[in-house]
Parts: sequence; structure tokens; C-alpha cells
Amino acid sequence: MPARAGFREDAVSKRAKELVTPDVAFGKKVPTLVKLVLAGSLAAVVLASFALGRFAVAPADLLGGVYNHFFNPELVGSDLAARKIDSVIFEIRVPRILLVILVGAGLAVAGASYQGMFKNPLVSPDLLGASAGASLGACLGLLFDQPVWAVQLCAFFGGIVAVSAAVGLTRAVRYDPILGLVLGGILVSTLFQSGMSLVKLVADASDKLPLITFWLMGSFASVNNDDLLWSLVPFVVGFALLLLQRWQLNVLSFGDEEARALGVNTRRVRLLVITASTLLTSVSVAVAGIVGWIGLVIPHLARAVVGPNYRVLLPTSLFVGASYLLVVDNIARLATAVEIPIGILTALLGVPFFVFIFRQNMRGWR
Repeated sequence: MPARAGFREDAVSKRAKELVTPDVAFGKKVPTLVKLVLAGSLAAVVLASFALGRFAVAPADLLGGVYNHFFNPELVGSDLAARKIDSVIFEIRVPRILLVILVGAGLAVAGASYQGMFKNPLVSPDLLGASAGASLGACLGLLFDQPVWAVQLCAFFGGIVAVSAAVGLTRAVRYDPILGLVLGGILVSTLFQSGMSLVKLVADASDKLPLITFWLMGSFASVNNDDLLWSLVPFVVGFALLLLQRWQLNVLSFGDEEARALGVNTRRVRLLVITASTLLTSVSVAVAGIVGWIGLVIPHLARAVVGPNYRVLLPTSLFVGASYLLVVDNIARLATAVEIPIGILTALLGVPFFVFIFRQNMRGWR
């Protein structure tokens, strides 16, 4: 028995050295060029998002509008052209672009965290019913003629309630907490989706039903500065919690037994990851409706670029998710005369993209 204990201790010690040496365990460090490309791509897409659209804003007008807004407000108040540019930039473009960035980054980071926690490449933020719960909450708000902020609040709390119920059901499968979470998520998602069907059934077919249906398709067309302000704090809190758990997610990828041997409180880490991911998913659904496939596709793309080390995978997923959803949003508002619901485009682009990435990257997934 002592010999076995000593062997076990040596094995855990060896694994610990691998975990704290990313070059050995997870491949080479991310080159500076890759970091610059990721940041530069996001910056380029942001500038293109300002320049493209029904009210195109040239780079010179953008710089001039920003300068006048902060340093020359008298001109904005007196000049019609300056006021128009100021309105386009700060009332339409800025809140929409920033919210698209936050939603894309939030869903991607949540998806990567879920995949690491469950050690399953097919896991997405929808697994524990967050999207279904948030959708049901929003449907109820729309059904009872609530204002926009109340609908978003209902969506947010709906996601929290759904995940709380899924976590509570884990007690039914005590011998395997991960299996319990998955089963709880499936049951809760089915229950809340049935609730959405019931809401659609009783909704007014000439008024409420189209509104609910189009909201569930996902769109950033009606977002404004108020949406940005109230959702900023939940996004920041969710990002901070997940980024602080990067090392623990690396340890969890080797299994619960080794993680506990290395001093990681697996129950606490899972609770934090679930809470933060639910927060990001719920607030994303609250401001934009259902935007699918981001949390499933983007982590695979980021993993193909930088490898499975969560110390760099989560920040990379953040940048890639933000850039990807911003590109898709530009396509949604520019491809046709009528804006396409972004949930449709993310599904149309996500399925073939996921098949390609998954086939290329599956053998190296950890």
C-alpha cells in the first residue's frame, strides 16, 4: 500500500509539473503575430461595421464625429450634418457594435468553459437550459405587454431559474455529478421549451405571436444605449469569473480525481463556471434573442489556432467570438433590403463551419 501511495504521489506530481508548464502539456506558446492578427481582425471588423450600412460613415467622418461629440458639442447642437453623424455613431452604431461584441465574446467564452468542464467537445451554453429558460421568460414578458426592459429582465431571470433547476436535479444522480448536470439540463430544457410552445398557443395570432416568433429568431436591430448600459455589468462579471478559472479548467481536463489531488475544489469550480456561463448566456439572450452555434463553433476554431490550454484558449475565444458575430451581424443587416434575423444566419453558417472545424480538430481535442 505505501508503494502504491508513493507511485500515486509521483504521478500526481508529474502531472502538476505538466500543468504549470504550458509548453510541455499544451504545445508552444501563442506567437505574438497570432495575438496581433486576432486583435487587428477585431479592430478591422469594428471599423468596417461603422463604415458599412444604410447610413455609411467614412473613416474621416467617424474621427470627426467622435471629436465633435466629446470636444465640440456646440457644433453638434447647431449643425445639422454634424448632428446626423453624431446620432448615427453614438445612438445606432456604438450600442449595436458593442453589444454584438459582448454577446459573441460571451457565448464563445461560455461555450469553451462548458466544453472544458464537461470534457466534451459537443457541449454548448444551451446544455443546462439557460437559453430555453431565458426564452421562456422573454416570451412571458412579451405575452403580457411588458416594456422592453422588463422583457429583458424576465429573460435574464428565466435563464437563472432554468440552470438553478438543472443543478438541483443533479442530486438524482449522485454517483456522477456531470451526468446529473447533463440529464438535469435536458429535462429542464424540454420543460421550458414546452412552456414556450404553450405561450405561443395562447398568444394572439395577429399581434403577439409574430412578435414572439421574430424575437426568438434573434436580432440586434432594436438595441440602444440603455440595453448596453444595463447589460455591461453582467457581462464584465461573467468574463471576470471565467477568466479567473482558466488554470482550474486546465486541471479539470485531467479528471476530478487528479484535480482534487492537486488541491482544486472541483465542486466550487463547477459552481463558478456554471454561474458565470449562465450569466453570460442569459444576458445575451435577453438583449438579442436566440443566437445559436456561437458557443459550439467558436471554441473549436480557437482551439485549432492556439491549442487546448485554457490560459490562452478563453481569451482567444473571446476575440474570435466577437469578430465572428460582428461579421455575421454585418451580413445580416447588409445582405438584403430587410434585415435577416441573426439566429438564422448563425445556424446556416455554423453547421458547415462546425463540420469542417470538427473534422480537422477532433483528433487533437482534449
